[in-house]
Amino acid sequence: MAGGIDVDGGSTSHKHTNRLAKEHSPYLLQHAHNPVDWYPWGEEAFAKAREEDKPIFLSVGYSTCHWCHVMEVESFENEEIAKLQNEWFVNIKVDREERPDVDKVYMTYVQASQGGGGWPMSVFLTPELKPIVGGTYFPPDDKYGRPGFKTVLKRVREVWESKKDVLRESGKQVVQQLAEATAAVAPSTELTESSVPAQAVTLCANQLSKGFDSKLGGFGGAPKFPRPVEVALMMRNYKRLEQQGKEQYATKALEMALFSLQCMANGGMHDHVGGGFHRYSVDEYWHVPHFEKMLYDNAQLVNVYLDAFAVSKDLTYSYVARDVLDYLIRDMTHPEGGIYSAEDADSAETTSSTKKKEGLFYIWTLQEIEEVLGKEQAQMFIAYYYVKAEGNCDLSRMSDPHGEFGGKNVLIKRSNVDIATKFGKMPEDVSQYLGQCRAKLHAYRSQRPHPHLDDKVIVAWNGLAISAFARASRILLNEPSGVRYEFPVTGCHPKEYLVVAERAAHFIKSKLYNEKTKRLTRSYRNGPSKAPGFLDDYAFLIAGLLDLFECGGDYKWLQWALELQSSQDEQFLDKEGGAYYITPEGDPSILFRMKEDYDGAEPSGNSVAAINLLRLSSLVTGDLAESVHTTAEHLLAVYEQRVKEVAMAVPLLCCAFDSFSVAAKRQIIIAGVRNSPDTDALMTACHAPFDPDRNVILIDESNPEERDFWQSVNSTALAMARKAQDGRALAYVCQNFTCQAPTGDHVALEQLLRQTFTGPKIYSFKAGLVSK
Repeated sequence: MAGGIDVDGGSTSHKHTNRLAKEHSPYLLQHAHNPVDWYPWGEEAFAKAREEDKPIFLSVGYSTCHWCHVMEVESFENEEIAKLQNEWFVNIKVDREERPDVDKVYMTYVQASQGGGGWPMSVFLTPELKPIVGGTYFPPDDKYGRPGFKTVLKRVREVWESKKDVLRESGKQVVQQLAEATAAVAPSTELTESSVPAQAVTLCANQLSKGFDSKLGGFGGAPKFPRPVEVALMMRNYKRLEQQGKEQYATKALEMALFSLQCMANGGMHDHVGGGFHRYSVDEYWHVPHFEKMLYDNAQLVNVYLDAFAVSKDLTYSYVARDVLDYLIRDMTHPEGGIYSAEDADSAETTSSTKKKEGLFYIWTLQEIEEVLGKEQAQMFIAYYYVKAEGNCDLSRMSDPHGEFGGKNVLIKRSNVDIATKFGKMPEDVSQYLGQCRAKLHAYRSQRPHPHLDDKVIVAWNGLAISAFARASRILLNEPSGVRYEFPVTGCHPKEYLVVAERAAHFIKSKLYNEKTKRLTRSYRNGPSKAPGFLDDYAFLIAGLLDLFECGGDYKWLQWALELQSSQDEQFLDKEGGAYYITPEGDPSILFRMKEDYDGAEPSGNSVAAINLLRLSSLVTGDLAESVHTTAEHLLAVYEQRVKEVAMAVPLLCCAFDSFSVAAKRQIIIAGVRNSPDTDALMTACHAPFDPDRNVILIDESNPEERDFWQSVNSTALAMARKAQDGRALAYVCQNFTCQAPTGDHVALEQLLRQTFTGPKIYSFKAGLVSK
């Protein structure tokens, strides 16, 4: 397909245009003018492969993937290679973020057959979609003893021509083996060993601690990934140890978590000029990053920095949380409220240059900084961020192994430099000065060619972001008054973050949710994608909606969460074997349905789902509460052995086991008018202490529709939700079906919540019954 129509339907001067030009995915559109005759994943491509009895070449990546760009330039834009691809294969291109179901199936195969995986993922398939051979990035020509892409194409074609039947049979067997290997089930709906839930967090924490870097933070060596679930696990372990009176061990667990967060924030993986975090650090110092920015990383990091602030009340952590949130608002938000997926690592050096390199948008020369700030005025900034004339990517041999950053600086805050003392300044003056410098450098950087923005709005990742914004809107109200904020932090009122969370939720509901079928669509860009919602989309969005409700959002967000949970169960739940499949039934192109438990850069859908179910079981009563709790226990039963064998692979799942082990969760029922000052004060007090076992239920019983909702799902809470006689809001703190006397004093409430529950029995209640 040559010339003709561009993405927007206008005339073009492109030599080649293929079927991807009609797609919405930024990644697919990046390949729309390759000489390769690409097809999107679908029946048209499958039918062609069957009719012509040709193998399929499947290429999977995403739009901000550095090595995907490299393989495109080297191979997919190469006329000679494209000719071989078009003649011998049916070529399919998949955006892994839009079709995680396709990616998971074939990545499982690549990892099993090659011992590792990554993107771009390159897999050859039979016309029946069974795998033949797979790998990741291939250079165009043979190099370093490895076959090049041209060689691989020729070999696969030769084997296909001579051994089709063998390859077809081998593919069938591989699929059967993978399906069996990923089919985790539990015949019983109950946990077989009562000790596992109570031990899960300790077991995982002990395993993580063995890899803790006491000098530079983090759990493991380089490359260092910000795996927020590890920090979340250590924070929960700290809380458990504190509750058990093991102060010394609790302090150690907390120090590991906080020190890791400090090191990440100080490092070059943190964008000090524009806010937010890059994907990961290539070295052990958190210094030189892989420069792409992903929404799922940033949203999760906000939540652990918020937890750190709640525990320590150290503004360092609240400042970082704000830094990330303000970056997402400024650079990553759709005009109607959805939050975009990612920013690329690569960018051009000049506006006239077509060649891109990694990190160009973010790195600095000493001369640039001195020109922007003034040579004399820049000296404090240069000292603070370790800027050097010869470049600063010298902390580790892994920072710049190919010499790409000579003379360049990735800003990093060196904790051993006391700038205030060195320059004879007050700390607050240094903070103000550095903020002014960052603002100037940000304005200068804005004139550079920007990295590509992947402006897909993905439901799952927006669920993570909704959670972050909602929790920030409440937790950050506990910052002391009079705090001064410096760029890139805007210093907005925390309630503005609640507005952002609600706008994102409204975006998803209005554009990617079918009210009649109760189904989600995976993503949005110039319209909804063709892909359905997957387990992650439902689970992550439900978690975000629960946080939105518990932080003061309307009860209708909880109502929608319950509706989504029902839909999730209907589409993904293995009712016989337990736990959730990642894909719905009914797509014949997906060779087998998988269940996933690994908590990696993104948590697994099953981990998040387990926590959601346990939260819901504390928010509702009756048969509904019993049903979701039973589903949660059956899910956990599936993964008992997994936790016992390798708990550190599933930190968030361990948190779910821990939550299950706490039979008496603390419930706080706030009876008051939503958004009134007295209600808000009590709500803020609820979120002041760090407490992973807390549930907050705000009920405005004067609202008839809200009253009807609570009557249907938790009549007990509704019966308790009585304001004071003068109309002021009251808080009821309950645990183990025992409630303390209500209070309207937010200071007294916070003090109460910081104590272990030991108060006198004021109310005993069961579902539908309240007695004094």
